[in-house]
Amino acid sequence: MSDTVLLTGPEPGVALLTLNRPERLNAMTAELVGALHDRLDEVADDRATRVVVLTGAGRAFCAGLDLTGYGTPAANVDPAAGPVGMALATQEEIAGLVIHLRRVPQPVIAAVNGAAAGGGLALVLGSDIRLAASGARFSAAFIKIGVSGCDIGTSWLLPRLIGAGAAHEMMLTGRLVDAEEAASRGLVLEVVEDGTVLDRALDEARLVMANSPLGVRLTKETMWASLEIGGLAAAIALENHTQVLCLNSADQREAVLAFLEKRPPRWAPGA
Repeated sequence: MSDTVLLTGPEPGVALLTLNRPERLNAMTAELVGALHDRLDEVADDRATRVVVLTGAGRAFCAGLDLTGYGTPAANVDPAAGPVGMALATQEEIAGLVIHLRRVPQPVIAAVNGAAAGGGLALVLGSDIRLAASGARFSAAFIKIGVSGCDIGTSWLLPRLIGAGAAHEMMLTGRLVDAEEAASRGLVLEVVEDGTVLDRALDEARLVMANSPLGVRLTKETMWASLEIGGLAAAIALENHTQVLCLNSADQREAVLAFLEKRPPRWAPGA
């Protein structure tokens, strides 16, 4: 498997995915995007993995598309489709990463160690919890390379995090947003000193893993689904079904028993 995305286990229950093209600021190529899809499949199938942490090697998180060349997408493309078919396959392969981040059952924590631009920003937006080093910078940089600022789910995700007005300004200008501004707008949860963002992400992972595997999984699924539901009644109906599943689970029985016995819960591996 390609070493452009590294999978390590810094502690039990945590999978650390590291974008690993530091010489190119972890810019996206077909190899890196394909490797990230593969790694996400791998952790999704691992019942021992409770939380995924996503970060970048070197001084950047991800600088977006590698403008020196993306390469050939993994999808089989009919040669008769020509450049449009190839462009669409490339577009779908990259944009599919955001859906993939949502689809893995484990929460994904983005530990943004440096620049997150274009596709890198989209990976941050597609994560469940977002933490930033003080030197991190964010940019909806698509518009800077002569294409629409609406790409890889940004037009849907960014307004929901920071509001429509601020999102429009970021996407129309492509300007750099520093970590403190990102935190003040709700783009990231917290800013920490450079060099400590992975430690902070692991702290957050432990807080998540203190809760039941099934409860965490269904919370992630329900919260993302609720963003797409058109009304309160539909969201509550989904919540009701989710709670019935949890109330009939071994996790819930263990939670109650642990509370009564005044001890930490002992969760079975994976939901």
